[in-house]
Amino acid sequence: MRRSGGIEGASTAEPYADALLAGVAAAMPPIGLEDVPELMSRVDCKYIVTASTMARLAAELGDRFLALRIGGRRQFRYSSTYFDTPGLLTYHQHRQDRRRRFKLRTRTYLDGGGQWLELKLSGARGSTDKHRIPYDGVPGHTLTNQALDFVRDTLLGELRLIAPETLEPVLATDYKRVTLIDCSGTARLTCDTGLLFRDGRRSTAARGDLVLLESKSVDGKALVDKVLRGLGARPVSVSKYCLAVAALRDLPANRWHPVLQRYLMHRPAPRRSGARGHWSGAMAADRGADGRSAASAERRRNAGGGWHSDRPWMSPGGC
Repeated sequence: MRRSGGIEGASTAEPYADALLAGVAAAMPPIGLEDVPELMSRVDCKYIVTASTMARLAAELGDRFLALRIGGRRQFRYSSTYFDTPGLLTYHQHRQDRRRRFKLRTRTYLDGGGQWLELKLSGARGSTDKHRIPYDGVPGHTLTNQALDFVRDTLLGELRLIAPETLEPVLATDYKRVTLIDCSGTARLTCDTGLLFRDGRRSTAARGDLVLLESKSVDGKALVDKVLRGLGARPVSVSKYCLAVAALRDLPANRWHPVLQRYLMHRPAPRRSGARGHWSGAMAADRGADGRSAASAERRRNAGGGWHSDRPWMSPGGC
């Protein structure tokens, strides 16, 4: 049975997606990272499917896709920390479907791939541009002066947007990923399982029988999109960050709630309206009229600039 909104229902007999994807990747010919095109400017289409549909998709793709392999691995652990303003500007821009919007995160490749600071930009034509800089040796929950300059310059140069005055870590996501590459080099499919959202006070996990797919191509008309539609899957407008905010905070009903009800294993227990992480509540108490936190300003002075945090929950893989 396929439910509305592009998210399939699942029975208790569904295989766990994580193990299935490991098998799918192992059965495909490998490709090294150095041979994978960057695709920094692309059109993204996202789907949420059951493990059985993922198995059917892999059978349909056959030998037309390759599995990314790095250091003998084909399935990789990721941890991302997302930054936003105290008022969740980037979340609300996405919720309101603003044409010009952005997301800022650090992404840590836990299986030896290093760390990057990534700025994802959405433009007027529905395309996504990703800009990033190496971020090794920097705690993933901090923004250095160099990082802030990168954000300011990129937003102004690409979208003609003024960067927010204050950006702080809001939440983190952890998951496993298999990346399949079209042999033509014009498209790829990322397959995410074991998704966990956490903000220091609460956490919630995705169902183990579902896969979050993201088709990335130059025009949004990749072979994999056609195959998925033939299997009954439909694109869904989702963002890991926005799903996490909607799941972990008591916010008004929005378009992501139907996705949350079907995708998450459980919803966190309700908490008082307006409550943020255990770290954010303390910061809100001493935030001045200009939106800056006295505590964070002191950390910036002591560390010689940038934005720094002492929040232990932001360590990759922790809860």
